[in-house]
Amino acid sequence: MSNPALTTAPQAIDPTFENVWDEIVWRGLVHVSTDQEALRALLAGDPITYYCGFDPTAPSLHLGNLVQLLLLRRLQLAGHKPIGLVGGSTGLIGDPRPTAERTLNTRETVEEWVGRLRVQVERFLSFEGENAARMVNNLDWTAPMSAIDFLREIGKHYRVGTMLKKDAVAARLNSDAGISYTEFSYQILQGMDFLELYRQYDCVLQTGGSDQWGNLTSGTDLIHRVEGTSAHAIGTPLITNSDGTKFGKSEGNAIWLDADMCSPYRMYQFWLSTADADVIDRLKIFTFLTRAEIEEYAALVETEPFRRAAQKRLALEVVATVHGADATAAVIAASDALFGQGDLNALDAATLRSALDELSNATLTAGTAVVDALVATGLVASLSEARRAIAQGGVSLDGARVEDDAAVVEGTLPGGVSVLRRGKKTLAGIFID
Repeated sequence: MSNPALTTAPQAIDPTFENVWDEIVWRGLVHVSTDQEALRALLAGDPITYYCGFDPTAPSLHLGNLVQLLLLRRLQLAGHKPIGLVGGSTGLIGDPRPTAERTLNTRETVEEWVGRLRVQVERFLSFEGENAARMVNNLDWTAPMSAIDFLREIGKHYRVGTMLKKDAVAARLNSDAGISYTEFSYQILQGMDFLELYRQYDCVLQTGGSDQWGNLTSGTDLIHRVEGTSAHAIGTPLITNSDGTKFGKSEGNAIWLDADMCSPYRMYQFWLSTADADVIDRLKIFTFLTRAEIEEYAALVETEPFRRAAQKRLALEVVATVHGADATAAVIAASDALFGQGDLNALDAATLRSALDELSNATLTAGTAVVDALVATGLVASLSEARRAIAQGGVSLDGARVEDDAAVVEGTLPGGVSVLRRGKKTLAGIFID
């Protein structure tokens, strides 16, 4: 397979599928849904309005949210009209977690995070053309409503017995923590959101994670009760790794979409480390490659797994989608140069520093001996081991072999840093103070 461009322009619908519904099913994006035949017909017909909500429970979205963002984009590319909702009101409450009550954030914090998440969601949608996207904040229709109005107009349509059976609520009721009325009422607020969007924009479909199914059907049930009509929901699968480990974490840290919280380099390395058993499923869900292209990569995984061609394409596509082609080009250049396939001095300073943050590293003063730097960065355990490694020709500094154990570190690379290497693949970063 030839070298790919830095990013693939997404198509409306993969030409091998008759309907975008068939495509998202093939990609593994439908774990649970309302009536499948009705949904297939709905998505094959005239453009519909659909939405997904994102609660500001952190200052950035993460890889779990990326599944929803890309589904919003796929459906828009197929001609449908997306609404991105950021939960200014639901974010003040928090949906029930399986084990314990959420800590409520301040109104100021939630307001700030709403703004940050809105910008992130907007990057994945088009706001031009006949099926232009729109952004909404559910605080706009929740804040003006009094508690009495909420109970009379919305609460009366809910049955406590049904609410108690929702998975998230049932799990908490059976836990030591129990559940507060605040979190118990979350499903009503989300149901009201769907009703409001149905009334304002004729929105008839909501997407979300399958762990939110109780909240998704809260809206479809409410619309049926109040308006006497059907609405739909799609619950995407929770992504898990084939070895049972949690997806979306790297060394215990979440992979955030905000570049300040997770550098493009770190995100690129995360995708590059995808297991062979998972990479084809990831290509289906997280890229816009066609079925034919993905099947080519599946064959390469079987016949030439050592090339890791599928992982490289996955990393390239996702980072380009999230951070853009320029940032992707910079992290690929940094990755290649760090492992001896490029010029370290030609790298962008910010990208190089972020890459070294992901390695074992130390902050030292200019003129520090290389033997001391080897110990400080953990590449060797002692000065004697450092001298021995240099004598054996196994140490390089900034891409050049260290010949003398009196050599010093100066931080001559872009951004005032240096790169130490022991052997072929063991690297460390040095930041000059």
